[in-house]
Amino acid sequence: MPRDIDAKDLRILSELHRDARLSQQVLSERVGLSPTPCARRVRLLEEDGVITGYGARIDETRLGFGFSVFVSVKLTRQVQDRLEAFEAAIGQYPEVVDCWLMTGSRDYLLRVVVRGLEDYERFLTTRLTRIEGVASIESAIPIRRVKAQGARIV
Repeated sequence: MPRDIDAKDLRILSELHRDARLSQQVLSERVGLSPTPCARRVRLLEEDGVITGYGARIDETRLGFGFSVFVSVKLTRQVQDRLEAFEAAIGQYPEVVDCWLMTGSRDYLLRVVVRGLEDYERFLTTRLTRIEGVASIESAIPIRRVKAQGARIV
């Protein structure tokens, strides 16, 4: 069982969430701990699975992928083998950057990122609609991102 997260841990998480490239020295100064106890806390947060990894936030538009589409997918039946087959197929498509199993009238919600509408049409017609068990698809094109937080800490 993971240990209790206290105020110092939350401060460490906030600082690393803001900038995961902080040196141990700077991090410890910002959270009010000496470097060794701070490093120990970071290691425990990693071991407990609270910190799951480190990475860079990428501006997809700078790489030419400026077109996002939210796609709701309904399967013919929500049984284990269909779910597994759908998830395995989606896992192979780099265009799908997020995939969520949902409650409600739709089974999955995807965020698909492509260069433009033509690429989305090609993804839709040559990949998504060809997955066995897909009953229906609804697409929604976002106008602009209002908030991008990454993770909730408090």
